[in-house]
Amino acid sequence: MISINGLSKVFGSNVALKEINLEVKKGEFIALLGPNGAGKTTLIKIISTLVSPTSGSITIDDYDIKEAPIEVRKRVGVISHETYLYDDLTACENLQFYGKMYQVDDLDERISTVISDVGLSRRSDDIVRTFSRGMKQRLSIARAILHDPSILLLDEPYTGLDPHAAATFDGILEQLNLMDKTVMMTTHMINQGLEMGDRVAILNRGEITCDMPKNQIRDEAHFKSIYEQCVGVEL
Repeated sequence: MISINGLSKVFGSNVALKEINLEVKKGEFIALLGPNGAGKTTLIKIISTLVSPTSGSITIDDYDIKEAPIEVRKRVGVISHETYLYDDLTACENLQFYGKMYQVDDLDERISTVISDVGLSRRSDDIVRTFSRGMKQRLSIARAILHDPSILLLDEPYTGLDPHAAATFDGILEQLNLMDKTVMMTTHMINQGLEMGDRVAILNRGEITCDMPKNQIRDEAHFKSIYEQCVGVEL
């Protein structure tokens, strides 16, 4: 579903990504771990066509992100620490905007379904600026799944959430049944990556330094040792 070949991204004199090669199969959940500044968010933004690569290529379900960005966007949903919501619109108006952009069929019915899935039916006509951080994140899930994408990109989705909001977020993801989705989640939290992913990769200084299935990891202590070797920092 995701094929990355020789991907690099340079911002001025800063090399954010260096010759990355990565394949993600349909239905896989890959957790991409790494310290802040490793290039995780840059990679997600390139995959989702928000940022152009300097060199290399990415195909999503056999569509090249440069040659067919519209087809790629139809297949990708992004849940980030940035909600990509409009604070001066209601929850429903936000979803109507994105639904029209994605040309979602039976839009009103679909909005009713996803807003119920994330537990915001009673607040659907409220202005988003009145929402808590956790509620905004729930609405961002509704936005991301509105067009029923086959790929979900989760970019540090727990950033800024309190424990209650994080637990609610966990529950919603479980209810959504991600088994039929291909998922890539970036995080700097080892326990979170190990718990949610069935495959774990480490990105450090713009390079993939480790990529392994979770069944090869004995426990969290074992992976922490691997992480420390790859990143060069003692946890």
